[in-house]
Amino acid sequence: MDTATATEFTPWASLGGGALIGLSAVMVMGLFGRIAGIAGITKGAVAALVPVPGAPSDRDWRIAFLIGLIAAPLLLMAAGMGVDQTVPASVVGMAIAGLLVGAGTALGSGCTSGHGVCGLARLSRRSLIAVLTFMAAGFVTVFVLRHGFGGA
Repeated sequence: MDTATATEFTPWASLGGGALIGLSAVMVMGLFGRIAGIAGITKGAVAALVPVPGAPSDRDWRIAFLIGLIAAPLLLMAAGMGVDQTVPASVVGMAIAGLLVGAGTALGSGCTSGHGVCGLARLSRRSLIAVLTFMAAGFVTVFVLRHGFGGA
């Protein structure tokens, strides 16, 4: 396999990250009675700055959650424990990807954390269909990028 397209296998970091995501989902449900889906959390936090129709009124914990998402990797980097970025640093590409993800979460009524972590844990049929759909789209995207655009 070409080293430029190889992905490092990191089982312990992945297990730790997954455990922290699960813990945060349980804490948000237990403390606030809400689903820890980033799309919904962001919508509620943005409503603190810009009026958003249908946005929830409990903004403080949402803003704190998003600050934590940004602060945690910055603190790890400051401690010398950061993770190297493995995606191209194209601002335009990342902006397009972000807009596509945002459009997808709006169409799918939620994001990977809301449907994949919380929805599947609640045995939601809608979340199962959403997860199967975005996983299939992810598989196709990786295949096309690695094999269709000059990849290995």
